Amino acid sequence: QVQLVESGGGLVQAGGSLRLSCAASGSFSSINAMGWYRQAPGKQRDLVATITSGGSPKYADSVKGRFTISRDNNKNTVYLQMNSLKPDDTAVYYCNANIELYRGGFSYDYWGQGTQVTVSS
Repeated sequence: QVQLVESGGGLVQAGGSLRLSCAASGSFSSINAMGWYRQAPGKQRDLVATITSGGSPKYADSVKGRFTISRDNNKNTVYLQMNSLKPDDTAVYYCNANIELYRGGFSYDYWGQGTQVTVSS
């Protein structure tokens, strides 16, 4: 059974920084893309950043230049370094990973439980 466990959320003042981590555990063959999404109250879940297995990142326009996504394939972990945080960044942040359970088999999307990030003005 595959699990994604997130950590690193919290309360920070505007202009501050936080680092989120998400570790995948369980039995699987490989992890393809990993990413972070966020959902503010009353809004849809939006993409924040993704990173391929080879390390190529993509970012939402709203976080470019402020957030950095990275991954450690040896630890099956993805990170999100968030700098210059704004109150608009307040949301529940969810980790996502596209995981191949068996070599040559189908891959599936898995989600973490979410971690709250609150930025005060």
